[in-house]
Amino acid sequence: MSTPAPARQDRETQTELLALITVSTQRLTRDWGRLITAQDVLLRTLERIRPGIGATTRSRAAMNEFNRQVAMFDRDARAFAERWAAIDLPAVYRNGALQALRRANEAIDLFQWSIDHQAAIAPLTATFYVDLIRRIQEAVRRAQAFARAAQDATRDVVLGRNHTGINSKELSDAYPLATIVYADESRHPVAAWAHAALSWQGVATANRGAINTARWELEAEWMQCVDGPECGFVSHQDTDHADGTIRSIDEASMYPAAHHGCIRSWIPRPDLNGRTDIESGDPA
Repeated sequence: MSTPAPARQDRETQTELLALITVSTQRLTRDWGRLITAQDVLLRTLERIRPGIGATTRSRAAMNEFNRQVAMFDRDARAFAERWAAIDLPAVYRNGALQALRRANEAIDLFQWSIDHQAAIAPLTATFYVDLIRRIQEAVRRAQAFARAAQDATRDVVLGRNHTGINSKELSDAYPLATIVYADESRHPVAAWAHAALSWQGVATANRGAINTARWELEAEWMQCVDGPECGFVSHQDTDHADGTIRSIDEASMYPAAHHGCIRSWIPRPDLNGRTDIESGDPA
């Protein structure tokens, strides 16, 4: 039942996507680095402040600089999210569509930004944009809360109510800016979160472009799944392994990818249209 696919062009497309994810992860991590460095600089500065002439002025200047760095992080991280959603993800969607056409041995000019494709990409990028912005907003709120706590702790030192100085470890532990805090309170390094989030968004978008193109341009009823050998279809732990299986176009649309870090991709199989001897999950 298997059909050949242009392997070299497939590798190039996958390499391009992985390169985009890598570069984008580095940029977003670098933006976050501004926040992390600003917190460290502020703490080191406030540790040295003791009661006396100029203490209030020095602490105020340090706080102002920290707040300036937070504002710059907010601006740069939001600009990244906007570009990712408005430019990068639509390009990823298109590349996924073109890859699907090449894999089906069809002309790539079959893909156009039709009303259907525009309607499909808009909510996808909007959802992913909101996910990134929510994390950025959480980081800004945590930074602002940290600044208030640091200011209060420094005031106690300046007024002589605390003779040991601020507790930097206590403040950084209470207001972590170097990690992303998940809903279960677990903490993950910014770089690890950024790579996982952008990989998921990139793979899901590319696969959505492939599946939609198979459905609308090729009228395909079946898709062939390409995945890791141990990856399940619905989730990584699913015992229904996905790689090398035939899935209905509807099932493929429901699970374009299975989990964060998933390497799944799809091959349209319009050559199987009308077959009544196939069930979703059969080997290709």
